[in-house]
Amino acid sequence: MTPFESRLLPATPDVIAPDGSEVRFVSVATAGASMVHCTLPPGAITKAVHHRTVEEAWLCISGKGRLWRSQDGTEETIDLVPGSGASIATGMRFQFRNDGATPLEIVIATFPPWPGNEEAVPCEGAWTPKV
Repeated sequence: MTPFESRLLPATPDVIAPDGSEVRFVSVATAGASMVHCTLPPGAITKAVHHRTVEEAWLCISGKGRLWRSQDGTEETIDLVPGSGASIATGMRFQFRNDGATPLEIVIATFPPWPGNEEAVPCEGAWTPKV
């Protein structure tokens, strides 16, 4: 057993997330967090969800899209472009979409590590899903 973890992103997704986006594992659960590379194809809109117990930190690395977030009566929609970051708090409703001609790519760190698909709870969102 090695103390090191290394991984090259696979050509095909490891899983499809509950919101419909493609997920490739970057780092499996290690010291309190996990990390994935998330891809959404051109024209796609995820299903809206909220998380039961985890929080996330997002960094858009490629593409163009929008992220809608809503919590405690406050909502906003922000642009997702390379270099933009966003947080997803526990219980926050969110949904994102790809408005560009190339895949929207986001690196997501999850705290604590992603426990499984039962973590994401479907909810009402800003747009009609298209995944």
